[in-house]
Amino acid sequence: MFKRILVPTDGSESSRHALKVALELAEKFNSEIELFHVTPTQEAYYGFDGGYSILIDQDQIDKNGELALEFTLKGMEVGDVSLSKKHVSGNAANSILEEIRREFDLVIMGTVGHGVISGAIVGSVTQRVLAHSQSPVLIVK
Repeated sequence: MFKRILVPTDGSESSRHALKVALELAEKFNSEIELFHVTPTQEAYYGFDGGYSILIDQDQIDKNGELALEFTLKGMEVGDVSLSKKHVSGNAANSILEEIRREFDLVIMGTVGHGVISGAIVGSVTQRVLAHSQSPVLIVK
């Protein structure tokens, strides 16, 4: 039923819970999981205001993305599930929507991440993915 499952993560507990649900479904349906993280570009990280000097280069920002993937996986029992990790730089919602187009049967996301609108019931990235995804999206608490 679900051959390929995309799990976008921002390293939050909500994302870890989404991965747990994905692992359960993947085990049941013999699915592949891609754990996907998007780090912002320097412009998105700092904004487009040139008034501030950039203190962190893109490599350091990308290292934070790798850490988010590792944190999401920490302590997870993957078992026999085929799980790959992918990390890109860009706009989170746009990059996730582009990745979904690579023939994912299901997207599983957490409700609230670490975005600017913290405390919202559903984060802004999740809302945008939910509104524009061509594949089913499962939102977990």
